Amino acid sequence: MTAPAAAGRRPTSIATVSLSGDLAQKLEAIAAAGFDAVEIFDTDLLTFGGQARDVGRAAAALGLRIAALQPFRDYEGLPEPDRARALARASRKFDLMQELGTDLLLVCSSVSPAALGGLDRAAEDFCRLGDLAAERGLRVGYEALAWGRYVNDYRDAWEVVRRAGHPAVGLILDSFHAAARNSPLDPIRAIPGERIFLVQLADAPRLQMDLLTWSRHFRCFPGQGELPVTAFVEAVDATGYSGPFSLEIFNDQFRAGPPEATARDGLRSLIHLDDQARRAEGRAPLLPARAPIARVEFVEFAVDAEAGGELSRLFSALGFDHVGDHHEKAVSRWRQGAINLVINTESDGFAHSHAILHGSGVCALGLAVPDVDAAMARAAGLRATTFHQPAEPAGIPLPAIRGVGGSLLYFLDAERCDEVWDRDFRPVDAATPPGRAVGLTHIDHVSQSMSYEEMLSWILAYTSLFTIQRLPQANVVDPAGLVLSQPLVDPASDVRLVLNATQAQRTLSARFISEHLGSGVQHVAFATSDIFASVARMEANGVKPLAIPDTYYRDLEARFDLDAELMARLRRGNVLYDRDEGGEFFHVYSHVFDRRFFFEVVQRAGSQGFGAANAPVRLAAQTREIGPYTLPRDAAPHLRL
Repeated sequence: MTAPAAAGRRPTSIATVSLSGDLAQKLEAIAAAGFDAVEIFDTDLLTFGGQARDVGRAAAALGLRIAALQPFRDYEGLPEPDRARALARASRKFDLMQELGTDLLLVCSSVSPAALGGLDRAAEDFCRLGDLAAERGLRVGYEALAWGRYVNDYRDAWEVVRRAGHPAVGLILDSFHAAARNSPLDPIRAIPGERIFLVQLADAPRLQMDLLTWSRHFRCFPGQGELPVTAFVEAVDATGYSGPFSLEIFNDQFRAGPPEATARDGLRSLIHLDDQARRAEGRAPLLPARAPIARVEFVEFAVDAEAGGELSRLFSALGFDHVGDHHEKAVSRWRQGAINLVINTESDGFAHSHAILHGSGVCALGLAVPDVDAAMARAAGLRATTFHQPAEPAGIPLPAIRGVGGSLLYFLDAERCDEVWDRDFRPVDAATPPGRAVGLTHIDHVSQSMSYEEMLSWILAYTSLFTIQRLPQANVVDPAGLVLSQPLVDPASDVRLVLNATQAQRTLSARFISEHLGSGVQHVAFATSDIFASVARMEANGVKPLAIPDTYYRDLEARFDLDAELMARLRRGNVLYDRDEGGEFFHVYSHVFDRRFFFEVVQRAGSQGFGAANAPVRLAAQTREIGPYTLPRDAAPHLRL
């Protein structure tokens, strides 16, 4: 039995080429993720090691319909005798299709140097192919490859299908091939939906390279790239097409990562895309709207008792007040301005497990949203992993979902956060002594480090859950390699997240992951309205900023026309400086705590940047502080080749 699509949503499919593993593993991952159908890629079938009928039975047992067998290449436009041979090849493919239990063959536009042009000739070829398919109750779909020899635009492929006029011959549309050649999307609306046999979807970053290489290595799921996939879907919806949306993703990371996680991301991308398209078209949405993030209400640190004492002293020196202790747990609350930091030194529970696995670090973020129930409902609809703790006598536990590196993202009602603090914490009369406050006002941004393979997944997760938007990516130069940095910003509240990833194993970002067993928050940036006053007060409290070499300031003098007094203040406070079209950006860094995380203090004077130009200087200074990366002894011989 084929599993029906979830009520209200379009059927979903994915091509096996999108995942890693053997065919059996791919089918199991696709079914577990919740897809309705699958496209079988011919290479997966060739390497299966069994019969095609076994694949069909396995798919059916998992509740999957086989949407298509693909691809069939270099068919149309061939001279004789190649023309007859191509038809014979198709006949053998039809044999396989009947064993598989699918009725659709995907035919790519020809790239053969032997092919001859002409839409009428191609239409005649497809008439012959349609006759052969119809004899067996099968269908063929024609797809225009962006690099096809003569047909490389979906409009030409549709014209071939239209001229063929055969009920067993239809069109296959692919969002990547349409966008790769900047083909207009509005003409899709005029195609009758019943003549479209399948719609394939893929996103991609905008890259300057040949189309084949771009397609074969850099496709990604909708919402992870920069192509107009939502507009493409809106155009397809206007045709009345009611078949599945199928993902066909060629991506080196996806084909190396765990198939289960990739499949879950794929389904999430389709659900989010369907929801966004419905909203754009004025139809009933699938899910509650994406949640605005009003603010980061708290950052929770999981540490042992000894590190908890050190962190408490650091927070006090940074001007935070110890304002509350949890009624039942070894958890303390520290506050300054609109910033809430939580230190959790419990000896059991989630935070304790996080500290044992990862060492000292951030185990949770609390996000204030307008409607907690709606945010959780959307998260569940997007297949996020939810987390619930047992209810306490004092009140209702905070709902949460799993975040980066197994951490938690708690959802709090933006209008009732004070009630949570009052309910769970008793006040502590331990205010910061007069003169120790440093003027920090709110959390400017939270920076998370993750593996390179995880970044696309978390971009999709954040942008599908929240009204957060991507800013341009930056390549940050670490002394040991390049780090890709992706800022995400909620434009209504200026809540900012920065995702960092690298393939260079010795960078500080990579060491953060490898030395502490997983991804997570690497630093938290606090905002101030006067960074020089804040630095002076921090130093008076005994907190010395990360030392910045004088060579940096000499270069700064050469790059910017800054007056002597400002340069002196920058040098004196180890403050870094950047400027963009929006204004100025000042920032300073703490030393690294327990080799795990650090803090940043920033002042924005119009700039919306993050001081990326200064990152190499900061990273080099931190690398000097924590020491160079040393390879494990057993790894060294492999590098002597």
